[in-house]
Amino acid sequence: MVRKYRLGRRGEAADETRRRIVDATYALHAEQGIAATSMKQIAERADVSVGTVYHHFPTYDDAIRACGRHTLTLAPPIDPDLFVGAKTRAERVERLVRVLFERYQRLPNYDTVRGERGKFAPLGKFFAEEEARQRTLVAAALGTSGARSPDMATVTALIDYSVCRTLRAAGFTAAAAARQIASVINAWLDACGSGSA
Repeated sequence: MVRKYRLGRRGEAADETRRRIVDATYALHAEQGIAATSMKQIAERADVSVGTVYHHFPTYDDAIRACGRHTLTLAPPIDPDLFVGAKTRAERVERLVRVLFERYQRLPNYDTVRGERGKFAPLGKFFAEEEARQRTLVAAALGTSGARSPDMATVTALIDYSVCRTLRAAGFTAAAAARQIASVINAWLDACGSGSA
């Protein structure tokens, strides 16, 4: 019984060490970017040895993947059920932009990290998945009659993180920025005759 208890305590200690390493990685990535972060810096920030970092994450890509999973716990991907009960395209667009801009607020270094996606395979995969989810959500928001390629491209551009960031820098709250962009998108779609399905 004592041995089982000790193994449980060791497991908890290992989980806590791993969490500290992931937290340190996340903080360093936010402060200085992914390419500028080293395993040595992660170890120092987590107050563990470099060997301990490599024990938990044998490669830097492994640490990046763990950091990505942590990011998704802080800002989970948007569920397509978001549109349940929305009766019009305008309402679906409003919901999508509002929830997406709220999510961006929880990801303050999103654009910086996105800029490094070509340097690290896990980042490339993460952002490819993000973009695929976003295309699916945009298509669902527009509905089948509004999901033409030019509509998709325009709406996707207007709901990008950089648009939200620009409006936030101009003094908009996330909610006000979302209302503004949803209004622009819906007015543009109405003017193009993309329907209201």
